[in-house]
Amino acid sequence: MSGMCSERVVVVTGAGRGLGRAHALAFAAEGARVVVNDLGVGPDGAGSAAGPAQQVVEEIRALGGQAVADGGDIATTSGAASVVATALDAFGRLDTLVNNAGFLRDRMLVNLEEDDWDAVIRVHLKGHFLPLKHAAAHWRAEDRAGRTPRARVINTSSGAGLLGSVGQGNYAAAKAGIVGLTLVAAAELGRYGVQVNAIAPAARTRMTERIFAGSMAAPGEGAFDGMAPENVSPLVVWLGSTACAGVTGRVFEAEAGRITVMEGWRPGPTADAGTRRTPSEAGAAALGLLAGSEPPGAVYGAR
Repeated sequence: MSGMCSERVVVVTGAGRGLGRAHALAFAAEGARVVVNDLGVGPDGAGSAAGPAQQVVEEIRALGGQAVADGGDIATTSGAASVVATALDAFGRLDTLVNNAGFLRDRMLVNLEEDDWDAVIRVHLKGHFLPLKHAAAHWRAEDRAGRTPRARVINTSSGAGLLGSVGQGNYAAAKAGIVGLTLVAAAELGRYGVQVNAIAPAARTRMTERIFAGSMAAPGEGAFDGMAPENVSPLVVWLGSTACAGVTGRVFEAEAGRITVMEGWRPGPTADAGTRRTPSEAGAAALGLLAGSEPPGAVYGAR
């Protein structure tokens, strides 16, 4: 390995399994010291266990790396503060935050309970905001003390948040919100030496196995496993390093060997009448503009 993240201290939330585990191991392989944050909950957020986080820590240590476990609930103020404190206490600094933790409670909108909405918005969206807030406060203080950081944040969105996904209204809304949060954070925190980007990964994890049942199975021995979580991690490691200087406020799709720069909302066809329209005139103008516009991407699961 190149040692791209040598001496950097990296926090990865939801790092006990799946994508988070792959990211933690990849950062460690590039020389980073890693805080492995995970509550050890089930795929729907139920329960908790310290085992998954500690197991990843032991994997990293067995390979000669440095890591500590953190069991803070990053969707609470105290838990988010604790994961930053864990990095500072264990390693004396914080350079990169990877917001990754999450779970699913999928339902069609008419069957989606308020508790399932609140739980998914809480873990994904609030669980991105609070660690970001506490890490940013630390980096701002460092900058004001004359120690401008070269800090990095990688947020985890989803194709569901970019295009929508049938049966995942809560998850899609949260992941779309993460993109908005990423853009704002990149604009606000650049003055303190912080770059903020997002990824929209596709990989085989506990969260996706029910959605893509049968289409994401591991290949035969020796074949390239396109849906392995480890395929996403190289981009995350690069975004978490100093090698990506100047890259901020961007969203990348990552799947197998493919990386795509996603281009979000921007003005398309427009028409200005110079005065107030009637409803019929507004409708005619809208239809004319739609005829000359790019059609939206298909919503996942739509027929």
